[in-house]
Amino acid sequence: MAETFVTLEEAAELEGLSYEAMKKRVQRNTSDFKIRTEKRNGGKDRVLVALSSLSKKARRGHKEKMNIEGRDVVIDQKANQEETPWYIDIDLNWYIENHGKQYYQAVELSKSIQEFLDYEGERTTFADEFAKKLGISQRTLYRYSKDYLEAAAWAGKLHDYTGNNYDFFKVLSLCRKPKESNTFPSLTSEVRAYIENIWFDKHFAANDGTVEMLYSKLEEVAKAKGWEYPSYQTVTRYITYLMEEKRAKNAHFLAAKGLREYKNKVMVKGSRDTKSLPVMGLVQGDGHTFDCWVAYTHPNGKVSAVRPKLVAWIDTRSRVILGDVMCLNANSQILKKSLLKMIYSTPGGVPQWLLIDNGKDYKAETMTGKKRSQRRNELCFDSETQGFYRSIGIQDDIYSLPYQPWSKAQIERFFGTVCSSFTKWMFSYTGTLSGSKTAAKIKKDIKKMLEYGELLTLEEFYEIWSRWLNEVYHKKQHSGLKRAKEQYTVPIELYMKAEERYYKPAPPKSYASILMMKAERVHVYNIGIRKFGYEYRAQELCDYIGEKVDIKWDADDVTRLYVYTTEGKKICEAISQELLMIAPRVKQKALEKHIKMQKKQIRTDMERIKEYTTPFEETVTQYNQTGEVIGDLMIKGKGNDKVVALPQDKQFREETKDKKNKKKQDVDNEFFDKKAREALSKLRLLG
Repeated sequence: MAETFVTLEEAAELEGLSYEAMKKRVQRNTSDFKIRTEKRNGGKDRVLVALSSLSKKARRGHKEKMNIEGRDVVIDQKANQEETPWYIDIDLNWYIENHGKQYYQAVELSKSIQEFLDYEGERTTFADEFAKKLGISQRTLYRYSKDYLEAAAWAGKLHDYTGNNYDFFKVLSLCRKPKESNTFPSLTSEVRAYIENIWFDKHFAANDGTVEMLYSKLEEVAKAKGWEYPSYQTVTRYITYLMEEKRAKNAHFLAAKGLREYKNKVMVKGSRDTKSLPVMGLVQGDGHTFDCWVAYTHPNGKVSAVRPKLVAWIDTRSRVILGDVMCLNANSQILKKSLLKMIYSTPGGVPQWLLIDNGKDYKAETMTGKKRSQRRNELCFDSETQGFYRSIGIQDDIYSLPYQPWSKAQIERFFGTVCSSFTKWMFSYTGTLSGSKTAAKIKKDIKKMLEYGELLTLEEFYEIWSRWLNEVYHKKQHSGLKRAKEQYTVPIELYMKAEERYYKPAPPKSYASILMMKAERVHVYNIGIRKFGYEYRAQELCDYIGEKVDIKWDADDVTRLYVYTTEGKKICEAISQELLMIAPRVKQKALEKHIKMQKKQIRTDMERIKEYTTPFEETVTQYNQTGEVIGDLMIKGKGNDKVVALPQDKQFREETKDKKNKKKQDVDNEFFDKKAREALSKLRLLG
């Protein structure tokens, strides 16, 4: 083999010495170095040193240098052909984590390959012996060496560009290339598109279509069109790849469940800053049907098992529940009673804003005062044109969007707490009413439980509910208040002690009682006003025969109608003749006086019973025409009742004026009666 010579400068670099040190070493030990001179055009001759005269370290460095010097040509050729090795773009940490065994085996192999490349003798015999030592073929050994040298070239090239160390390329070049997953070579473009079209079809997804259904359809279509369809396992893996790797789960959920359910379960939502609200600044209202059964006694005496309904409001800032009313069927009248209970009870008050449900009872015209595009027979009562919400002092109301319960998240979360912490303790609990799975239902024989007397009555259930609400929920730490970093994390403490509070005086209770009445515009006949199948008459109605008037009535007492002109001026109070003329032989005036005496006696005794036997926290039963409401909705609060908001309602002013006139008339009548009796007695003395 021909001897290789390098210049004195290159020899000094390979040995790691300076040029002068290498020059002096050669001059002192001329017998240890093979030297050859080379003439140059002008100047001294160039001194060349034989590579074999240098140390082993220098010889290995020269060999690596020669290999690296040829790397640029090789790398450029591969770059032009887009044949960069797989390990160039690999994440080393990821590879070690997932293929650690292969990597550390390659580390040991790289040491052996480096030893083979450093050998300077006759390679053929050595390669055969070395390959047998490693347990591989000679051909594999040369392939490993070639890959190792190529990786060293790439490492040097990238080092020049970035200055970083890429020696790990040498190890990775001896590792097996990771297998590319999710390539699905057996699936053609047509087959892939057809699988995707079926799987994400909204009708197929809505019917909970399965992979078996999809594959049977694919077989049918593939045979008709001459496609080469894959195996069932491949189709299953491809669908899993779409759902998991391509993250198409949400898209499939949208196709299967629709936009409404998608918004509810999948759509991203934001948190509200409730801490910026004052107490009673915004209250949220909704109704809830309990997931348990109670025994309910109908007005006709029949007892049946029903799911009670709850109408309640929650203060958004403190999470305190206000105005809770339990009933059989919720309607606008029940909603009014709930609002009045919220205003006049303790804790309570007039809120600034209402966030209400989108249901018809909450959006009724009598509640909001908002006109429809085509509305006939408009009433002129201020409370009707303004709406019940504004009439009691609420600034305005906000609707939650249809089928988007997260817009009033606090009340919805509270109902979830009711189910998990309260209703599940009931013996008659039958599972979540809105559960999407059959497993959420609990099978129980409610009819037998009613027959055996195992169901709570509506009154007993309300008593247990009130105790849980006031003694457990209101006095327990609330996780939402913790997340909001409130100073007080117990709802009732935050409600009572918060500095930021909205306050507005409540209207007089007499005005609230008028607001509870229902209103309608009716025709006056010559026999009076027809309503509820009866005839209501009064002397003052004679001047309005053939005209329209506005009426109001108390849902708990339909014997009397309050009649007003269409401009809102009070006319009279019309009495139902059929309901009061019980004994035709009894004079009407005497009968009315007797009925008033009976009502006063009953009212007095009822108040005494309540005072002597009923605790302050409990409430009494009231009835209306559509459902039963448990609880005294006019509970006296502990606040300053002397401060009230004077309503601007025209009807209320007319009612107050009418009462004053009646009182004055009664006083005048009493005075004249007294004078008449005195005059009559004097006349008798004269006679």
